[in-house]
Amino acid sequence: MIFQDQSVVEIGNRLSSALFAPQYGGRLLRWRINGRDIIYWPDDADWSNPQKIRGGNPLLFPFIARHLVDGQLGWWQDDAGVKREMPVHGFARSLPFSHTVSADGMEISMVLQDNQQTRHFYPYPFRFEARYRLDGNALQVTLAISNLGERPMPYYAGHHFYFSLPHALRETSTLSLPQNQRRSFLQNGDISAPEPGLTCYRLSDPCIQDRFHVLQSQQDVRLSSPAIGREITIGLQVPGSIAWHTVTTWAENPDDDYYCVEPWTGLPNAIHHRLGLRWLQPAQQENATCRIEVGFA
Repeated sequence: MIFQDQSVVEIGNRLSSALFAPQYGGRLLRWRINGRDIIYWPDDADWSNPQKIRGGNPLLFPFIARHLVDGQLGWWQDDAGVKREMPVHGFARSLPFSHTVSADGMEISMVLQDNQQTRHFYPYPFRFEARYRLDGNALQVTLAISNLGERPMPYYAGHHFYFSLPHALRETSTLSLPQNQRRSFLQNGDISAPEPGLTCYRLSDPCIQDRFHVLQSQQDVRLSSPAIGREITIGLQVPGSIAWHTVTTWAENPDDDYYCVEPWTGLPNAIHHRLGLRWLQPAQQENATCRIEVGFA
C-alpha cells in the first residue's frame, strides 16, 4: 500500500493494524488499535531524511547510541586496537531489509544480513531479524541475532518505541518499572555512577529525561495515561528471550506528542566500558523478545 507517498507493508485486521517500511531500516511506522494510535508517526514526516523522523520504532543494531574513541564521536575500537566508524544507534536503521508476511497477515519478518557496506563498520558475518506479530491488543516483537562467522561477535541491540501521547498529558501519565538503577551517558563516553532508581515516575519528571534504568529484574514495564484511559504494558519475561539490560526514557522536546520507552540489551559505548556488552558465539543465535499489550478503560 501507499502511505505518505511511500510503499509500505501493512499487517493486521480491523481491530489492530501496523505499517512497516522494510526498505527504511525495517521500521515500524504506526500501530493502531480501533483507530487509536499506539505508536506515533508524524503527519508531516520528512522522508528525505528518514533517520531524523521522530516516530515509529527504529531498530538499533549492532550497537546502541553514541560511541567515542579518544573523544571523537562516531568511532569504536576493538580489542586489537583497530578503530572503525559506527553511526549513532548503529547502521541497521538506515539500511534496507528483506521481508515476508505470514499467511494469516498478522506477522512480518524483516531481515538484514551482512554485506560489503556493513563490514565497513562491523567486520562480522551476521543475520539480524525483526519479527512483529499482532495478537488482539498485543504486539510481540523479537529481535533474532545470529552469528554466521567463526569468531565471537560483540553486539547490543534494542528498540526505540515512540509511544503516542499528547504532551499535555505527561504530568498525569506514569511509568512503572521493576527495581532498577538510574544512569546516564557522559560526554567522555562513560556511564554515570548508578543511583537508586524509583519504580514509578511521572513522565514530566526531568530526572528521567534521557536516562537509563538498568534493570534488576525482568518484571513488566507500564505506561499509564488515565486521562485517555490507556495502559501500555511492556512484558519483558517472554519465554526464550535473553534478559533485557536497560529501559531508556526520552523525548526530544517538552511539546512533542510522544514519549519513548526503549528496551535495550546493553548501554551506549558498551564495546568500551562493557556494561551490557554481549558476545555471541559462532553458529549461535539469541532472541530478545518483548510483548506490548494495551488496555483501555
